[in-house]
Order: sequence, then structure tokens, then C-alpha cells
Amino acid sequence: MKYNPIGVIHTPHKEPKGTPIQASGAKEYEGTIELEPKYVKGLKDLAGFSHIILLYHFHKSKQYQLTVKPYMDNEERGVFATRFPARPNSIGLSVVRLNRIHENMLYIQDVDMLDGTPLLDIKPFITEVDNRNASRIGWLENKAHRMSETKSDGRIS
Repeated sequence: MKYNPIGVIHTPHKEPKGTPIQASGAKEYEGTIELEPKYVKGLKDLAGFSHIILLYHFHKSKQYQLTVKPYMDNEERGVFATRFPARPNSIGLSVVRLNRIHENMLYIQDVDMLDGTPLLDIKPFITEVDNRNASRIGWLENKAHRMSETKSDGRIS
């Protein structure tokens, strides 16, 4: 299996420390996607969506661990029960606001990824399909309301 980036995500976040841990906590941050010119034709009709799903590579993630201490917890958890970036395949996912598209540039908002992040794919966010109410959220039951306020260094915004 081999994936090739289709573009690069540019954001104001230069290092992991202080970066929002979820897109919902990054509403004031804007960024751009510089799409490889050969993929521009694939943007046809995307401008009609207010939000898009980005799949990307955690390019600064260290070697993975199967148990991690999440940013919002003091207890070790299994990596697959977290959104921690040090994962076996280092794949990230964020839902961001699409502000506009100009040629091979996408102007986005709610960016929670680092500058220079390699983009693997773009998918439209469809409220009726993607926005589900989870009936159980595991160890985050009493913490999820803080996710959008927490930075990677543990600070609450």
C-alpha cells in the first residue's frame, strides 16, 4: 500500500505544542490547501459544500505507541480509543469549513493540523450522512465537552 499526497495544508500552527486538538476548537484559525495542479479537475462541484473532510498524514508524529496518555486525561488509554497523533499509520482526519476555492488553492477555516501537513484526500461533509449522535463515547463521557477548548499543551482556551 502506498499513498501519495495530493497537496499540502498550510496553517499558522508551526509546532504541536499549543495547537488545538480538534477542529471544533480551532474556529479562529484559517489555513489553505495547496492542491497539486494535476488534481484541480477533481475540485469540480466541491465549492457547493460548506464543510469538507480532510484525510492527512501526521508528518511530525513520533513512533507510535499502543497505549498513550491523551491530552485531556491522566490515565493511559489504548491508542485506538483516542485521537492521539502517534498511531500505527499516522492518519489524521478533520472536518473544516471551506471558505472558497481559487484555482488550486482551497481557503479553509477551523484548522487543527500543523503547517506543511501532507494531504491524502478530500471528501465532502454531508450533515445528513456524517452528523450522527453517538449513544456511547467511552472514557470521554465527562470530558468531551472540553475537547474543543483544549490545546495540545493542555491549555484551555
